[in-house]
Order: sequence, then structure tokens, then C-alpha cells
Amino acid sequence: MNTDAEREEVYGAPDAMLAVRDDLTPMLSQYADLCETHDDALVLFQVGDFYEAFCEAAETVARTCEVTLTQREDSTGTWPMAGIPIDNAAGYLERLLDAGYRVALADQVEDASEASGLVDRAVTQLITPGTVVDEELLEAGRATYLGAVARDGDDYGLAVVDVSTGECLVTGADRALLLEELDRLAPAELVVGPNCDLPDPSFDPMETPFDSDAFDIEAATETLSSYVSRPDAVVEADVERRAVGALLAYAEYAQGDSKLEYVTRITRFDPREFLQLDATAIRSLELFDSRSAHAGSTLFSVLDETACALGRRRLEAWLRRPLVDRDAIEARLDAVGELADDALTRADLREHLSAVYDLERLVARVSRERANARDLRSLQTTLDRVPEIRATLDSVDSGRLADLRDSLDDLGDVRDLIDRAIVDDPPQEITEGGVIASGFDDELDDLRGTATEGREWVSDLEAQERERTGIDSLDVGYNQVHGYYIEVTNPNLDKVPDDYVRRQTLKNSERFYTPELKEREDEILSATERAETLEYDLFCEVRAEVAAESERIQAVADALADLDVLRTLADVAVANDYTRPEFREEGSEGHGGIEIEAGRHPVVERTQDEFVPNPTSLPQGGVALVTGPNMSGKSTYMRQVALVCILAQLGSFVPARAARLPVVDRVFTRVGASDDIAGGQSTFMREMSELTEILHNATEDSLVLLDEVGRGTSTADGLAIARATTEFIHDEVGAMTLFATHYHDLTDAASERSGVFNLHFTATQTDGEVTFLHSVAEGPSSSSYGVEVAQLAGVPPTVVDRARGLVDANVAAGASESNADGADDAHDTPDDATADPTTTESVVSNSTRNEGVAEAASDGEGGTLAAYVDGLGNNHHTSNGESSGASGPPAEPSSKATSRAGSSATHTAARDDTLDEVAAELRDADLVDTTPLEALNLLSDLKGRLE
Repeated sequence: MNTDAEREEVYGAPDAMLAVRDDLTPMLSQYADLCETHDDALVLFQVGDFYEAFCEAAETVARTCEVTLTQREDSTGTWPMAGIPIDNAAGYLERLLDAGYRVALADQVEDASEASGLVDRAVTQLITPGTVVDEELLEAGRATYLGAVARDGDDYGLAVVDVSTGECLVTGADRALLLEELDRLAPAELVVGPNCDLPDPSFDPMETPFDSDAFDIEAATETLSSYVSRPDAVVEADVERRAVGALLAYAEYAQGDSKLEYVTRITRFDPREFLQLDATAIRSLELFDSRSAHAGSTLFSVLDETACALGRRRLEAWLRRPLVDRDAIEARLDAVGELADDALTRADLREHLSAVYDLERLVARVSRERANARDLRSLQTTLDRVPEIRATLDSVDSGRLADLRDSLDDLGDVRDLIDRAIVDDPPQEITEGGVIASGFDDELDDLRGTATEGREWVSDLEAQERERTGIDSLDVGYNQVHGYYIEVTNPNLDKVPDDYVRRQTLKNSERFYTPELKEREDEILSATERAETLEYDLFCEVRAEVAAESERIQAVADALADLDVLRTLADVAVANDYTRPEFREEGSEGHGGIEIEAGRHPVVERTQDEFVPNPTSLPQGGVALVTGPNMSGKSTYMRQVALVCILAQLGSFVPARAARLPVVDRVFTRVGASDDIAGGQSTFMREMSELTEILHNATEDSLVLLDEVGRGTSTADGLAIARATTEFIHDEVGAMTLFATHYHDLTDAASERSGVFNLHFTATQTDGEVTFLHSVAEGPSSSSYGVEVAQLAGVPPTVVDRARGLVDANVAAGASESNADGADDAHDTPDDATADPTTTESVVSNSTRNEGVAEAASDGEGGTLAAYVDGLGNNHHTSNGESSGASGPPAEPSSKATSRAGSSATHTAARDDTLDEVAAELRDADLVDTTPLEALNLLSDLKGRLE
């Protein structure tokens, strides 16, 4: 996580100012005070039309925002100073946020013209990655979460809030599940309670220190009580209440210690109520981010045909948390299916929804008293569409669509209020008049009438005075300094009447006023000023009335968001030829198995000119070993199966001719890996960490994707790990598994486990050139075509030819050894260049030994390897590779072994002692609480001692 250790020098009051604190000018003293009270942020201090920073903070602002570093001089010294324009602050603030700084905006909170002495200033907003509310700093259609974590023993509470919309979620979980939810929600900023001890997450939030007292149960409950009448009814567990209470307290602090009135939807959820996708699965399945340069290369981008920001955020939320409740899934599918069959309704909905503004953020600005008149008009424009959307849904049959239609409150009272109160095209500023519509307030109309009547009188005055004085060049004008005046040029001064009073002398003219003009001026200015003040007060009253209906408006926003997503899924289904998935009945024959006809990868098919559909038949508890050449489509195939399941549980149609699916609880992926040098993890360690997560947490209702497990170590160890993993998943977990591998010897597991079977991707080779057919077929692959793929990649011909020669030599040596009578075992490899302990024969021998250990472990009493050890005791292997059974004499040794017997007599005795020691350790080994990887490490150590 980011910390502010390197940024502390720009937070707090500058040391140089503190050294001369008593001598500072009033303004700099005020700046130092604000820096001290907000010592967790870089303070930007309003001076006129600019936000200024001083000393070290000024140097940071100048460097980060690329603005000029100036200086301010007074009796106490010279102070570095840098500023950004208030009217164009968003871009500069974004740079500071990107650089990892928290920024406190200290605004002038009184009118400078009315201030007696120093203008009062106060920090009105703390801007951080998780608390930004300005549209310029937010990504449209994406949620920006602020998160908080609390801990109570082994229990954790997690709460997040989108300060820009008011959405607030809270949950409780153990440490492992909490970390998964953090990865899934990925808050931009995180407030961590005492003793939480969190590791660095896969994303990169800003970690913000906050008063630990906010996490106390009493303080947290008091904070939460101001948002919900019965906190214990919404959030039962103390640790969850502490998390959400501290979260809201920090959010209030960031908004100038103001309550977030628009946070009316505090929702508790259980992560297990959704399909669980950890950070590894989200990343490897490329749901939101892609390593590809292709446009539209994520699942989200394929689905995102939303018409409004509300729908886009909702689509992201649904994709991060697909459903596991079958009835809820079917309800969404019914709605998507009905819309897919009704092109006219879909088109009408899209037209109406495309005119919808971001209601959630609009009502949040209204509640924070930051909305202007244009925002209110935008809100009304959106609400005006609601009756039309309801009419579009009049004849729907789907229960979900009908419910959404019925929940669309047309908010006629709010629409009418805004329509009556606000002019059609209001100005940006709300303090300069012209905002409130005529006829809304009688007093305002009277004041406007007085001002208008006065201006009309003044407008007529010019013609009257020209006629009265005979001065054709006479002008009547106005400026803010001198008010209304009558201007006469110097040659005509002799014609000026006696009732003119001189107001201003210019180079070529004189300006005058008359008593009547002065009286009218006072009336006009007084009426205008009173009208502007009254307009502002009236606008604030209207805004407050709208804010009081925040909960109703947010309910409409919820319904519109859901409608947009359902319409989007229907559009995508029709455009891409998706079909409705069928979910298997509970208890039905073959319940839980995956059956897909002509399945396709929803992303890859969009980025390639041609795509070969493939079927999938994966029974409950089945483990499919997928072999085939590189680039043949194994990884794409596995991912497309997972994406079909995710789309189905999202409530979407799927890219296939047909699909019969179970409801899966989790999708695990171990697909590709990279090292984590900073974290001290190699690629292989990362791979094993991901595998450990799967083996510990997968269930019989999970879908597991494994790609090249064990490739980061030696062939013998890697194959052993892959074999043990396959057996463990099949025997102990029962998860539906797709396992892509280049370990062709692993395919033998299909003959030993009823639920393990082989699939391969086909390829043809003609004149040394390989053609990938991208088609899956039953059975194992005969070759990986690794050399051919290297050639396709452009590896130099010399390297390719040499590699092909080595492969041919190894194949020939393997065939010779397999046909030879009395061939040596793996421990007696001759000194020959083609005899490599990592050849296929050696690997199979290793695999067989490990398999024997695993089988003995499964049959052993009390979870030990006693049965296998007893076999070792009664069937020791001699140094010549033959076995000596207790029930009969040893077999006659081969001639080669006999020739070595004399020279190895001493070695044989020593080896027998080693075997006895290893047997003793194996006999005492307890596998009940041992993970498969720990068992493999033990076996690897013992195997090394035997060799």
C-alpha cells in the first residue's frame, strides 16, 4: 500500500513559519493554523482567484503541476509560493492525486467585500482518491470506493462507500475472505483500523491514517445512528459496525465535517451469496483489464453497450459479483430473454435511457449543497423520462421487468417543483440572478419589476434629455463604480442644464447625474441586489426540498440502472448470437456437470476474423487433462468455459449453441504467473501460492482452471506436483477441473481414476509446417510441437535444427532403451550424452514411485504411510535395481548388474541403512494436517537421500 512517509515534509505547518510564528502576517498565520489542524494533507489556500501553497508544499505543487514557483516577501522573510487557478483547478488536483498526495482545500468562507480585516478561511473539502466528488476528477460510469477495515480477533469487518453516489456496502468475513473482497471491490483509498495487519493487496490503494477512536464500538455506533434509526438491525456484528462507523466518520471529515445526507442505502451483504472471484481469477480471465492491445479485449468491454452512467456502474457491479441464487439468475434471464425477443422495446428503452443523466451523482451533489441550477434542470430532464419508460414497459410479462416498472416513481412533485422554480436555461452561477423562473415568487417578481421599470425609465431618459437640451451626442450609461450617468462632450458643456450635477470629469467629456436619475438608480440597484439575494435564498430552498427526496430519487436511479443492464445484455445477446443457458435441476442426474455445445470465447471471437467453436462435457467431479501444442487454443478453451459460467450467473445469455450448467460457487484459476521480486517470490513460488489457495478452498461446486502446473521447477518435481494435484482434486475435492499440461505422462492418470479423462487440441504437420486446427477432441495429444512453434516464432534456424536433432536423438534413445532386454533402471543411467535424468522414462519412474506413496497414504491406517513403509521393509530395492522379496529368493541379477556387484558391496550396506532411516520417517509421517505440497516436499527430500 502507498504510505505518506516520503510526503510528510509537505504536510503540516512549514517549520520555517513555525520558527517565526509570532511575527507572521495575519494571512500567513492563518495558513499555518490550517496546516496544523490538517496535518495529513497538502493545504491549498485560497488567495483571490488562486489556491496557493507555501514553502516545501509550494515546491511540490510547482514541480508536480508544472507551474511557476514564485515567492512572497514580508518582514519575516521570503516565502516560496506556487498557485493554481481556482476556475481550472481540476486538472492540477488530478496530478497531485496521481502523485499520491492528499489535498485540503481551504476556501474563503466569507465575502471579501464584506470582511472587516482578514477574510475568514476554512478547509471545506479533503480531496483524496477515495473522497473525490468533482465530476472532473471522477471516471464516468465507474464506482470509486473509499474503504475501511476493522478487526476483532479472527473476524474482520469491511465497509466501502462511493462518496460521489452514496452507495454504502458492509460485510464481515475471516481474513482470507476479507482479502478476496478487498481485491474484488478494489477501493481507491483504505482506512485501516488498529491491529488489522493486512498484506499488500493486488491493487494499489492509498492507505490513510485516521483517528483510531473512530473504530471504537460506541463511537462507530453513534456515527451510524445518524444514518439509520436502528444500527443493529442493519449491521449486527460489532466488527462490521466499527468498520462502517469509522468509514462514515472519515467520509464526513473529508467533506468538511458534514454529514452525508444522501447516504441512505447502507447495505450489508454476505460474500458467499455471490459467485466468488478472487483477484487472480479476475485478472487471468481479463474481466476488466487486459494485457492485449486489442480494443474491446476484456469481457466488460464486450458487454458494455450501456446507454447511461448508471447502467455502466451497475454492469460492473454485477460482473464483479455474479449470483448464486438460481431463482434470481432465472429472473434476470427471463427479463433478458423477453427484451431480446422485442427489438422495439429495446430500442425505445435505449433512446430514453441515453437521455438519462447520472442521477446518483446529481442527487449527491444536491444533498451536499454543491448542485447549481443546471444540475437541477438535468435532474428534471432525467425524471421527465421516467413516465415514458414506464409506458414502454406496460406490456412486459417478465416478473423482473414488471417489478422494475412498478418501482419507477415518476416523482411528479419534484419535477413540478424544479419546472416551476428554475428557468429553462439557467446560468452557471447561482449568486448573480437569472436562476429563478418568473411567477415562482411574488416578492421576487415585484423586485424584478421595479428594477426593470427603472431600467426602462433610464433607457427612455437619453431620448428625453437630448430633446430637452438639444445635445445630440448626449449619452446615458452605467458602470459599477459610478452608477448611472449622463455624459456630455466638452464642446457641448455650455448647453448643460442647471439641474445636472457633475459626477466625473474625463479628458474629452464630463459625466453628470440628476436628482431624479439618482433616485431611480437607488431604486434599481436596491431592487436588483435584493432580487439576487432573494433568488439565491429561493434556490437554496428548492435545492433543499429536492434533497429531502434523495431516497426516492435513488430508488428510481437503482431501477434505471438495472433496466439499462438488462437491455444491454439483451442487445449483446442478439448482436453476438448468444443463447439462453439452462441450469440443471437440484438432484437431477448429472447435477452440476457442464455441457456446452459449440462454445465460444466472448472476447477472442470479437478480436479475430475466424473462431472455431468447441464443445465441453465436464461432469461433476470430472478432471479433464487438456494436452496439445502451444498456440493450439488450450488456454482460450479453458477460459471460455469459465466465462460462459460467469456470464450465465450474471444473468446473461452465453456464446454457445446450447449450455446446460450448474450453479458454481467459485471459479479458481492458475493460469500464467510472473515473479514478484519486491515481495521475494519467484514465478514458481507465485504459482505454488495460487495452487495452495485452490487446493485449500475449492469445493465440489467450484470450477478450477489449471494451466501448466509445475512447469517452474525440474521436470521430475513438476510432474510429481501435477500428478499429486490431479489426484487430490479428483479424490478429495471433487471440483470440476480443466487442467492444461505439456506433461504427456500425466495423461496416464485417466486410466487410474474414473473421473479423469483426456482431451487434446488437434494439429496437422505437413513438410515440417504445423497447422493448428483449434479443435478439441477426446484422448491425449501425441506431440506438443514445441520445436515447430519455436520456428514459427522466428527462432534462428540453427537453434531450431539443433533442437530438432536433440529431440530425435532422445526419441531414438528412448525407443532403444524401451526395447533393450534387461535395461537399466533410472538409478543406473550410463555415462551417455542422451541419458538425462529428466527424460520421459525417468519421469515416469519418478511418477510411479510418487503414485505408490500416494496410494499407500490413502490406504494407510490413521493417515500415515505405514502400508507403504511396510512394503519397503519387506521389499527393499538393491543397488542393481532388482527387488528382494521376503517370501522368496532374489531373482538372478543381469550380467551388467553382476559385473558391478563386487564394486558396490559397501554401497549396498550403506544404502540399506539409508532405506531403514527413510522408512522410519515415512512410518511416522502424519498426513492428516499436511497439505499436498508439504507432503510432496517431504517426499522430494527423502527421494534425494535415497538417490
